[in-house]
Amino acid sequence: MPRRDDPQIGLGKAIRTLRKEGRLSQEALGERAEIHPTWISHIESGRINPTWGNVRRIARGLKVPLPRLAQLAEDYEKDFGS
Repeated sequence: MPRRDDPQIGLGKAIRTLRKEGRLSQEALGERAEIHPTWISHIESGRINPTWGNVRRIARGLKVPLPRLAQLAEDYEKDFGS
């Protein structure tokens, strides 16, 4: 995944929030989503932006509807003034 100049901080925070609500470690989410836990960490911290396919896989791994993840990410983005 290439780095981007416009990190999706809200998306990372939304993933972290939902992961913790589900009492999942980054390792457990990575296993469910078939994404290396290091990538989960990088996404949550805003260091990298996931592809659309990986966002869908993460939502499935979190067992939440994609619109819920997207809405939470948008809400957090508003908090960051983006």
